[in-house]
Amino acid sequence: MAKPKVILQLYPMFPSEGFEDRIAKRPLGLDRDMYQRIVHEWTDIVLEAERMKVWGASTIEHHFHSEGYEVGPNPGILNAYWAAKTTTINVGAIGYVMATQDPIRVAEETAILDHLTKGRYWVGIARGYQSRWANVLGQWAGASATVSDGSETDHKNRDIFEERVDQLIAAWTQDAVVLDGPTYKAPYPLSGVEGYPAAQTTRLAGVPGEVDERNRVVRAAVVPKPFQRPHPPVFVATTKSRDSIEFCAKRGFIPTYFSPLQQVAEGTRHYQAVAREHGFNLKLGERQNIVRYPHIATSAADFDRRLREYDLDIYRNFYGPFFPQMPQGDGDAMVEGMKKSELFVGGTLADNKDVWRRIYDQAPCEYITLIWHWAQCPKDVMLEELDLFMREVLPLLEAPAGS
Repeated sequence: MAKPKVILQLYPMFPSEGFEDRIAKRPLGLDRDMYQRIVHEWTDIVLEAERMKVWGASTIEHHFHSEGYEVGPNPGILNAYWAAKTTTINVGAIGYVMATQDPIRVAEETAILDHLTKGRYWVGIARGYQSRWANVLGQWAGASATVSDGSETDHKNRDIFEERVDQLIAAWTQDAVVLDGPTYKAPYPLSGVEGYPAAQTTRLAGVPGEVDERNRVVRAAVVPKPFQRPHPPVFVATTKSRDSIEFCAKRGFIPTYFSPLQQVAEGTRHYQAVAREHGFNLKLGERQNIVRYPHIATSAADFDRRLREYDLDIYRNFYGPFFPQMPQGDGDAMVEGMKKSELFVGGTLADNKDVWRRIYDQAPCEYITLIWHWAQCPKDVMLEELDLFMREVLPLLEAPAGS
């Protein structure tokens, strides 16, 4: 057994004094000066996390957040910059929304990142639930955002997502590929790219079979290949979908649970069973990742205050409309709802130790992803809480070491 690997997941929430202040300062997401401050503070935080021996630092892919929530449209650029500034911490994203992405471009970008970090890199992927941007960037594939509701849109999103992910893996692991999916094909046309002036050169010096005897490019050779073999670890965001857990288990991917504890515990066991059926002999919790929004406060009242000041705005005005199953009501009711959701955990240091012991008694995940709504939660507060977690809480927990 070993200590869980902690990932610090941040996507800046531009700070305000509450939603009315956010309205008064609209649109915060377009504030250049604020983003300039935040994007460099972000690097400072990653460097502090590295000093604390945090395993990984991560961001997200979301677009068009003019209100100033979750401003993080290009994870690869941030990961590359962090990699240049750090020496030991792993970097990645949770993650690329594959139904809106070109799988070959993702394969190329992430392979370069894997080389830049010399293997301190992982790739996170997600299905996409925000129609405002996912429907725009995914339009060429006919992709639409979804929640896991079993609808026709949900099934279509999953089909495109799984198609693109399998194509990503093929691009990473095969010398040259033929990608013949319902929404993405390479080379194009599949009959071969004719008239390529350097076809003879490629036929003689490129991947065998990349160019046929008629000088048509009939396979796509995606370069470079990743530094890690066969490819970087793959994390997949999931909330409640059993299909997502099985998708991960069959491929050795790492499900990343934005879920209540019982669902996480059930998911880890189901994942282990399905993975075993597909040749992965994993310990309970191995290749599993639990997500929580923590606060280590001085008292119960201080915990409530932090939830109200740092998390309530985005919970009520952004997450709530997407996930109507979340508690509704006035501020007090929603603060209680946040705690009951089991996603927001905390209280005093003693409370945190108790809750994390209970979590690991049921779901000893190899990874823990911690999210603070920084910069709404000030940097110094967030780093103090992270430091307490690393020094006082993490040593109490045990998880599989991973293979």
